[in-house]
Amino acid sequence: MRQLYPEIRPNQSWNLQRGIHQIYIEECGNPDGIPIIFLHGGPGTGCFPAHRRFFNPEIFRIILFDQRGCGQSIPHCCIEENTTWHLVDDIEAIRQFLNINKIILFGGSWGSSLALAYAQSFPDVVAAMILRGVFLCRDEEIQWFYQSGTKQFYPDYWQDLISLVEKDQQHDIVSAYHRMLNSENEITRMAAARAWVLWENRCSELTFHKVSDDKEHNSPAALAMATIENHYFINNSFFSPNQLLENIDRLAGIPSIIVHGRYDTICPLQNAWQLHQAWKGSELNIIPATGHSAFEAGNIDALIKATDHFSSSLKGKI
Repeated sequence: MRQLYPEIRPNQSWNLQRGIHQIYIEECGNPDGIPIIFLHGGPGTGCFPAHRRFFNPEIFRIILFDQRGCGQSIPHCCIEENTTWHLVDDIEAIRQFLNINKIILFGGSWGSSLALAYAQSFPDVVAAMILRGVFLCRDEEIQWFYQSGTKQFYPDYWQDLISLVEKDQQHDIVSAYHRMLNSENEITRMAAARAWVLWENRCSELTFHKVSDDKEHNSPAALAMATIENHYFINNSFFSPNQLLENIDRLAGIPSIIVHGRYDTICPLQNAWQLHQAWKGSELNIIPATGHSAFEAGNIDALIKATDHFSSSLKGKI
């Protein structure tokens, strides 16, 4: 089973001004290698050093960036001028800034949504795509995770999520949390952020692990993740209904590998199955004994096999 590549440091980094936002960008690996852009999840989680390790650094020119409002991008936790289409334009600006002709897109969860949105907007510059834990940003998927579905697997964790919400508001958790995350009371905002992020982290892996009540869930990063995610989800992620599937024909001919854990309770396997059925030529790898997290052993193995596949098939072509 494949393992993550060794730890590496960025070759260089930049802060790209985009309206009121500065986007943090870093480049690792081979400066003359195959360009691949990592799209993190959330929205609002930011990138981490481990994200660099899905790619062979001798072959790939590895580009990571923190999306608006999170990670090392500033202003922190800002939802102004922060929509899907701002992010799509940011990816294109980064491609042009780095003087790249064609790119591979690598995105999981929300990153898969953003990869699809970008590729449907700029299909001619996308050489290949690797998607994990597919999220299509439909209302039924938000309802599944924040209202009716996932709670059936984790009723104890669900109780912690709804404990901050008045009973007469529990029919719409996303809206209830929107009010708390935008409260003028800092204690209310931080408590809501902690509960929101803890719920997601607890549900992300199939194999039980203890998610501690430590500073990770009481941090500015948690506030950014919760606030930005909620901002997107209450606005339907700025998509029309079923937009990503309805526009899938724009990606005809783009080589694609989809990796999805069979027991993903955050983004159910049906999402990936429907995408695969609609997207002619796509390859779907259903990974047994895994959930949503990219860092479960089966998902790591499949994702690195996917990057290795494109390192061979696209070598010398882009």
